[in-house]
Amino acid sequence: MAGVGVVFVLFVALAVIAPLVLYALVRDERERDADRVADRESAERAARRDTDEEP
Repeated sequence: MAGVGVVFVLFVALAVIAPLVLYALVRDERERDADRVADRESAERAARRDTDEEP
């Protein structure tokens, strides 16, 4: 019966800690890539340059 309690505590701890770890990883990635994010206008210009079609 004590084993069930230990498993339950581990499950609850994992359920609380895992989202916080994922949040920290996503936040770190966003801060690291912030200088490479383009605004809409420059992204559209880059997409038009990638095509072979003439305007």
